[in-house]
Amino acid sequence: MSQSIDSRAMVASMSAAKALVFCTVALLGACAVQTRVYVPPPPRVYVAPPVVSAAVVAPGVEVSVTATEAPPPLPDYEQPPCPEDGYLWAPGYWHYGGAGYYWVPGTWVQPPQVGVLWTPGYWGFSAGVYGFHAGYWAPHIGFYGGVNYGFGYVGVGFVGGRWDGGHYSYNSAVNNVSTTNIHNTYNQTVINNVTVNKVSYNGGAGGVTAAPTAQERAAASEPHIAPTAAQSAHVQEAARNPALSARANGGHPAIAATARPGAFSGPGVVGAHGASAPAAVNAPMHSNPANPATGAGTGTANQMHTPPAAPTAPANLTHPPVANNAANHPPVTTNGKLQPATNGKPQQTALLAKKPPAKPPAKPPAKPKPEDNKERQ
Repeated sequence: MSQSIDSRAMVASMSAAKALVFCTVALLGACAVQTRVYVPPPPRVYVAPPVVSAAVVAPGVEVSVTATEAPPPLPDYEQPPCPEDGYLWAPGYWHYGGAGYYWVPGTWVQPPQVGVLWTPGYWGFSAGVYGFHAGYWAPHIGFYGGVNYGFGYVGVGFVGGRWDGGHYSYNSAVNNVSTTNIHNTYNQTVINNVTVNKVSYNGGAGGVTAAPTAQERAAASEPHIAPTAAQSAHVQEAARNPALSARANGGHPAIAATARPGAFSGPGVVGAHGASAPAAVNAPMHSNPANPATGAGTGTANQMHTPPAAPTAPANLTHPPVANNAANHPPVTTNGKLQPATNGKPQQTALLAKKPPAKPPAKPPAKPKPEDNKERQ
């Protein structure tokens, strides 16, 4: 009986011990959970959304510039004469920069090789922005938005000229070519099926609704040649000229077209219809070609100012004439008498003489000496 009681006591004590161990483990586990350290996640880095403005894309990408506003209408202007045989016409267009739209004048350019034609760039509306599709050289004319640039670019294809073997022929019906120095011409009447409204972009509100034709799609898959170095310099020169900004000229640039790339002054520069007169710096203010100091006919900045008045003293007081040229320096006389010349130069004293020199005053009579008075006495 006592053994049974002892056994029960032993079992009870063992159970109590197990319970104590279990509770201890549970408490230790709870403590371990409570002492766990919280590590916050890394902060989120803010990435600004892309700015939709003048975002220049790497070369080779079809859309090179984007803008949020539509380009102005195309200005109306005449084509300058073709300067030399072999030059092809590249029409003007609106480009976009940090100050907004600016006009790139149309110009005659030399192609990079024989047999290629120029497909002009165009603005197209897509995904809420206007993107500029850069122009290129290729054997055939591709899609240029259906924009009617004139001078053979009527919106689809090109009727301003063609390659005849290794020589380029001009359609004199739409190009300003002189048959005096350019003999490879033909005359083909152009029927314009595109409404002439001077719209300069495709798609969007008010834009041209043209779509690429099968021929234009085929031309797009041909190898393309980028604009020449002269064309790129022409665009850069236009970007630096404040007068070509649409904000400055109101859509009517005074330099609408040029005879050669980058030649923005001198012969061959054509202004748009309705454009303001060019800056006074380009207009001579004096018509005396014999006076180089005024810069007459040179277009220099000093033409905007009236020449200073002549000095009151004769100029030859400081710088006597180099030679006695009868045409420029007539003989100088004094009291009606011709003055002699020395080494081809009139005497400087003769130039200054305006009246005879004054006679010296008469000396008073000498006072008599004492010796003279004694003799008289």
